[in-house]
Amino acid sequence: MDTRLMELLVCPLCKGPLEHDREAHELICKADRLAYPIRDGIPVMLESEARTLDAPAPTPAEVDTP
Repeated sequence: MDTRLMELLVCPLCKGPLEHDREAHELICKADRLAYPIRDGIPVMLESEARTLDAPAPTPAEVDTP
């Protein structure tokens, strides 16, 4: 993910900063405890697509499937 893009992206709910989890292909909002998926290099910044940090992280096979 492009560093310049990461500087611009914020959590759509709280407008807080996001952390990039490269292994899980997710953007993490610690304030809301949500992880937004990155699919095909594009962050999906929809609350309905986010998983809670309490839920297990997706496996690599789940990440690669659309």
